[in-house]
Amino acid sequence: MIFNAFLIALREIRRNLTRSFLTVVGIVIGVAAVITMVTLGRGATEAVKDQISKMGSNLLILRPGQGWGSWGAPQFSMIDVGTIRDQVPGIASLAPLVQSIAKAVYQENDRDTDVQGTTSNYFNIANWVIAEGRIFTDAEVEEAAPVCVIGETIRKELFGEGVDPTGLKIRLKSMSLEVIGVTAAKGQGGFADDLDDNIITPYTTVLRRLNGRGNGNNISQVMISGQENYPSANIVADVSSLMRERRNVGANEEDNFNVFDSQQLASVISSSTQVMTSLLGAVAGVSLLVGGIGIMNIMLVSVTERTREIGIRLAIGARAREVLLQFLVEAVTLSCIGGVAGILLAYGLCVSLAKVVGAPFLFDPKINIIAFIFSAAIGIIFGFMPARRAAGLDPIDALRHE
Repeated sequence: MIFNAFLIALREIRRNLTRSFLTVVGIVIGVAAVITMVTLGRGATEAVKDQISKMGSNLLILRPGQGWGSWGAPQFSMIDVGTIRDQVPGIASLAPLVQSIAKAVYQENDRDTDVQGTTSNYFNIANWVIAEGRIFTDAEVEEAAPVCVIGETIRKELFGEGVDPTGLKIRLKSMSLEVIGVTAAKGQGGFADDLDDNIITPYTTVLRRLNGRGNGNNISQVMISGQENYPSANIVADVSSLMRERRNVGANEEDNFNVFDSQQLASVISSSTQVMTSLLGAVAGVSLLVGGIGIMNIMLVSVTERTREIGIRLAIGARAREVLLQFLVEAVTLSCIGGVAGILLAYGLCVSLAKVVGAPFLFDPKINIIAFIFSAAIGIIFGFMPARRAAGLDPIDALRHE
C-alpha cells in the first residue's frame, strides 16, 4: 500500500513539475544552509587549531607586561629561565627568546626581517622541521657563534627559490652570519602573517654581537613546552607564582607578566566557533520551517483540487486511513526530494566556499543524515493536517464538489 501511494505521489509530482519545484525550494535552501553552515564551522574550527598548533605543541609563552605588549615591564633573565626549568614540574622543555628587527643582506638582495635569538630547544618546542642543513648546537650557543637558520621566505628573497644557501653568509648590520640550515615552510599561523619570514640564531649571538648587551634582563620571551597529558593550567599557575615571587610583585598588585597558553586559546576559539556555527545553523534551520509551511499550503491546495477524486475513492471502498496515507506520502516525498537536492547543493557549496575561506572541507555524514531526516520529518509534520483534512471528507459532499 505504501509503495502504491509512493507511485501515485510521483505521478502527481510529475503532473505539476513547476509547482512541485517551487514547493521544495524552501526545503532545498534550508537543508543546504544548515549543512553548509555546520560543515564550514567545523572546517573553521580545525583551521584555527591547525594555525595555533604551528606555533608549537603544548606551548606556553611567558611574556613581560599584560596582554601581548610589554608596556615597559622588565624583561626576564637567564636566571629566571633556569629557575623555571628547575622548580616548575610538568615542563618538557623550554627556551629563551630574544627578538630583534634587522635588515638581512646577501649580495644585492636585502630584506627587513625578524631575528630570533634562542637555543636549540626552540626548534622542537615551536615544531620547526629542518628542510636543509642543521640546527645550531649548545656549544655554538655558548660561544655566540655567528651561525643562523633561515625561513623559506628569507631563502626565496635573498638567495632565490630552490637555491641551497647552507654555507653561504648573510649580513645583519655589521655582523656576518653563516647559514647552516633552512626550516620547512609553515606559512601563516598563530598571530603571524608569515612564519617563514625569520632568522633563527643563538640568543647569545643576538645579545653580544647584534644588540651589544649580553647581561641583565634581556630575554623578551620564554617558550615552554609542557609534558604530554600534564595539565597546562598547573604549569601556568606554578610559573605565575614563581615569577610573582622573583619579580617582587605585591599581594595586591597585578602581575607585570603574562603566561600565554596555546591550548586554552585553541579551546576558547573552538568553543566560540562552535557556538557561532550552532547559531547560524539554527537561523538557517528557520528556512526549513518556511519550506514546511510551503508544503502544507500546496498540499491544502492539492486536497481542494482533488476533492472529487477523493470522493470517488471513498465511495468505492477506500478507507479514510488510506487517503490520509496517500497525501502524507506525497508530502514526505516532496520534502525528501528537497532534502536530497539540498544535500547535493550543500556539497557543492562546501567544496567551493572552503577554498574561499581557507578552511578544510570536512565531510560529515552525520549532519547530512540528520538534515535529511529532519526534512522528512518536516513533510510528516506539515503534511499531516492536509492529509487529515482529505481523509475526513464526506464522500457525498466530495462527489458534489465542482
